[in-house]
Amino acid sequence: MKVIFTCGGSAGHVNPALAVAQQFERHHPGCEILFVGAEKGMEQRLVSQAGYPIKTVKVSTFERTWSWAHVKHNLKSAVKLPVGQREAAAIVKQFKPDLVVGTGGYASYPAVHEAARRHIPCAIHESNAYPGLTTRALANKVDLVMVGFPEAADYYKEAKRVAVTGTPVRGEFFTLDRERARLELGLADSQPLVISFWGSQGAGHMSARTVDFVERWAAEGRRFHYIHAAGRDIDEMPGELKKRGIAVSDQEIRPYIDNMPVVMAAADLVICRAGASTIGELTALGKPAILVPSPFVAANHQYKNAKVLYDRGGVELVEEKDCTGEGLYRMALELLADGSRRAAMGRALKELAAPDAAGKIYENLMELIQK
Repeated sequence: MKVIFTCGGSAGHVNPALAVAQQFERHHPGCEILFVGAEKGMEQRLVSQAGYPIKTVKVSTFERTWSWAHVKHNLKSAVKLPVGQREAAAIVKQFKPDLVVGTGGYASYPAVHEAARRHIPCAIHESNAYPGLTTRALANKVDLVMVGFPEAADYYKEAKRVAVTGTPVRGEFFTLDRERARLELGLADSQPLVISFWGSQGAGHMSARTVDFVERWAAEGRRFHYIHAAGRDIDEMPGELKKRGIAVSDQEIRPYIDNMPVVMAAADLVICRAGASTIGELTALGKPAILVPSPFVAANHQYKNAKVLYDRGGVELVEEKDCTGEGLYRMALELLADGSRRAAMGRALKELAAPDAAGKIYENLMELIQK
């Protein structure tokens, strides 16, 4: 059996594909798996780390706001479209897949489109509550559309078939418990742990508000353990804190959280964005959170992701325009002081978890192949 997985742009698109690829390897030892992504996408690093081969095609994003810079960018992207399509056609022709699966991002369009054109079984998976441009463009061409949120199914009226599968999350998020994770982090006291992160690219204004949050945390006696992943903003944050006379350790303000399953399992509260991967991890652990969706993503889909959890009572939702460091700090203290409320939030999140999402996706894909 030969399978192409195609994805790109963010970990939220790549990680589900990796999880399903592992299902195929488990059930079909010796199967051949190939990933297709963008030339400069983060998928190259993630896929290579997982041990799979990857080939690239020329694709680029399309901006949806109007300015001369964005018009120029979109013109360049339009020029790349036929080039990327020809490259995808060559890859599909040479590899001869039995199945092509796209999990989102612009990089997934050319290979899935080519598979549909050649009548090769093909499917797409959408992790977000609101469908991305790529999955919407492919919905009426593929044999199967799979979605992570039940709410997303309503957007695919033109699809041949829609299946609600959930979004795959790494297994560690379902097996770790708080006490064991705290021991692994060396947290032997009873102080709660709060973690925050805005993504590997940092978040500009939100990083500045995090500095305000840390200043208040330090001024009031560090009433909880705190870990923040600053991403690329790590170059500025420690310096700004030092100017304000605040000393933090490398563990409290760090570039990344490499052991995210452990750190998130140990946490009593998470403050973060609302990307699809993060949503899946929060529901898997049943971890109460304050979500500040990025307003700079396509179709404001992070807000829609967060709203699904907020409507079920699992998270607090704060729009970036209304967010301050002081406000986040006060909200965190209120939640930490109310254990019964956090427990209820955790139960609500657990109800949304999809522990066998990768297995469900695999089963749907096998049914597609057999048909």
